[in-house]
Amino acid sequence: MAAGVGPGWQDRGVRRPTSSTTGSSRSRGAAPRPRGGQPEQLGFDGMPERLFVCTPSKLGSYTDCPRRYRYSYVDRPAPQKGPPWAHNSLGASVHTALRNWYALPPDRRRPDAVAGLLKATWVREGYRDVEQERELYRRALDWLESYLDGLEPGDDPLGVERVVAVKTAVLAFNGRADRIDLRPGPDGEPELVIVDYKTGRSGTDADDARGSQALALYAYAAERVFRRPCRRVELHHLPSGTIAAHEHTPESIARQLSRAEDTARDIMAAEKAVADGGNADEAFPTSPGTLCAWCDYRRHCPAGADAPVKEQWSAVERLLAPDA
Repeated sequence: MAAGVGPGWQDRGVRRPTSSTTGSSRSRGAAPRPRGGQPEQLGFDGMPERLFVCTPSKLGSYTDCPRRYRYSYVDRPAPQKGPPWAHNSLGASVHTALRNWYALPPDRRRPDAVAGLLKATWVREGYRDVEQERELYRRALDWLESYLDGLEPGDDPLGVERVVAVKTAVLAFNGRADRIDLRPGPDGEPELVIVDYKTGRSGTDADDARGSQALALYAYAAERVFRRPCRRVELHHLPSGTIAAHEHTPESIARQLSRAEDTARDIMAAEKAVADGGNADEAFPTSPGTLCAWCDYRRHCPAGADAPVKEQWSAVERLLAPDA
């Protein structure tokens, strides 16, 4: 669940470019052409409806903007993305260093190991210049040293970047949690805790932890995978050294799960409309807003074209501001 700095997104998959001069029917909002030579699967009365296979980022993509979801998951070939964002590079570097920390034997989890871990995982893309990159490296190293200094070297989480998966009546959900701890609960019995690392300029608070659908879905899936209660979710903000936590109830997790299933139904209805010959622009409308400036597909989207231009390093530049 790698989290970068600022409002950029984490889908870093490589897509084949789509030329704006090809006149593709998909780019004009027409329905996709049927796949020639492939047999059609026939349905039968009483057959269960297909589940929507998803991750937190897939659901979040549609919630943020249905058009962005279409560009990412429906259009093939997908439109070419913009250049890499520095905040994604920074977030990925820190997350991988933390993962590799726990891969070390406990006797090697010492302060002098942190620099080597970060250097080995450092992603250099998106920075304004070498000077900015080096300064962000030093900042990230300070965050990691301070954060890891507060952890017991011999304490191993139950899972590090652990994939958890679960099925509901609508979803086939899977996701990779940054960390899953096993700690004593209020009654002294071991309970699971979902930990998510954050590296953005702005800190987080309990409302962020409470409102995170991704964390609630991780808690729901982890409880069923490990067969232990999972109610507590935490956001660990490395730049400030703060932890924002929320204690879910079965009811609050059920509400988040219901919202995720509603989103999945909306997505499946839109995809079906396009497959049946509907207009893709109407099925997946734009949601203009501040996120447009950070969208990987802004150059292909009418709403995104009107958004202010953000440089690749804009988000990390704010980290270097005097009040950051």
